[in-house]
Formats: sequence, structure tokens, C-alpha cells
Amino acid sequence: MKPSATLAFVLIILGALWLLKSTALLPDTTTLLAILLAGAGAGLLLIDGITKSSIVTNPMLIYTGAAIYLFDTSRLRLSHSLALGMILLGLLMLIARSDRIPERRPRK
Repeated sequence: MKPSATLAFVLIILGALWLLKSTALLPDTTTLLAILLAGAGAGLLLIDGITKSSIVTNPMLIYTGAAIYLFDTSRLRLSHSLALGMILLGLLMLIARSDRIPERRPRK
């Protein structure tokens, strides 16, 4: 039985992060969080396709990443980002009610 490669991957990832941080190539935590949220939303939307749940959650992940970045760079006030987020969430929930959007992605 082969040993798990998990420890090797963890060491590689931690070493790469440490190297990037020590060379100042790694962005600050807030920017990194914003990039990860927006990337996760875009990636999940591509993987899951458009369904009633993904049409709401994935764009909200993208919006949250953008709002965090804009708030951190002082380009958007918190009250504005929350209000825009509520408007976007409401619009996405209305779009998800459409009969043209499937409940789930069809199985292949």
C-alpha cells in the first residue's frame, strides 16, 4: 500500500506560499480573499452550469469578492456595497424563478 501524498502536497503549497510571502509577490490577505471568492464563483458557474441555485450563489460569490476588494481599496463604502448586494441578490432570485432555468443540471 502506497502512503498518501497529502503531506507532500501540503509541504509544497506551504513552501510556495512562504516563498511568495517572503519575496513580497503574494498580495495582502484581503486582496487574496477577494480573488479566491471571485475565482470560486466563476469556476463553480463554469463547472455547475446554470441552474436555479447556481444562478444565485455563484454570481453572489463573484460580487462578494469584488465588493471586498473595492471596500479594501476605499473605492466603495460598506453601506453602498451592502445595498448593491441586496439589489443584485433580489434580481438573481427573480431570475432564478424563471421556468427556463432548470432545477438541476441534467445527468449524462
